[in-house]
Amino acid sequence: MIDIELLKYPIGKFQMPEHIFDKNLKEAVAYLRAFPKYLEETIHAFSEEQLNTPYRPEGWTVKQLIHHLSDSHMNALMRFKLALTEDNPTIKPYDEAAWAQLADYSSPSSESIPLIRGIHAKWAIILDSMSSEDFEKTYFHPESQSSVPLSEVTLMYQWHSMHHLAHIQHLIIRENW
Repeated sequence: MIDIELLKYPIGKFQMPEHIFDKNLKEAVAYLRAFPKYLEETIHAFSEEQLNTPYRPEGWTVKQLIHHLSDSHMNALMRFKLALTEDNPTIKPYDEAAWAQLADYSSPSSESIPLIRGIHAKWAIILDSMSSEDFEKTYFHPESQSSVPLSEVTLMYQWHSMHHLAHIQHLIIRENW
């Protein structure tokens, strides 16, 4: 029997630590900086058939995951910039599932890889320049009706990156690629 929850959350659901320490943020920033390399190393030898394989039943294909990472992390970078330059700005949520149905998600994943690389390079520069006070700046998320500090967002996107990379890595193991 397939454990769909394990397939959905191979590293578990995101857990916010009770306290966020500088060490947590440094580790998250280092991971976000290196993430494009980890992703590229994982998929470098994938065939088109492998890229078009869903990572779980009724899940996105690897190609769709890559496009999602580009879109999601582009939005995250913009949200960081808004929070750093405005007072608790309201962000614009978007329907990730609907975005995955748009035509660009069927384009080659190689079109999103350079975007991911560039987004993470810019993001790392910003993250490296941030002070402790900057990490406490917030944006307002209308879906949760809460203000979210950038320290939490940083850890959440580290998890998000690891989460989707694990989807691909677990698929490789299951398919014996």
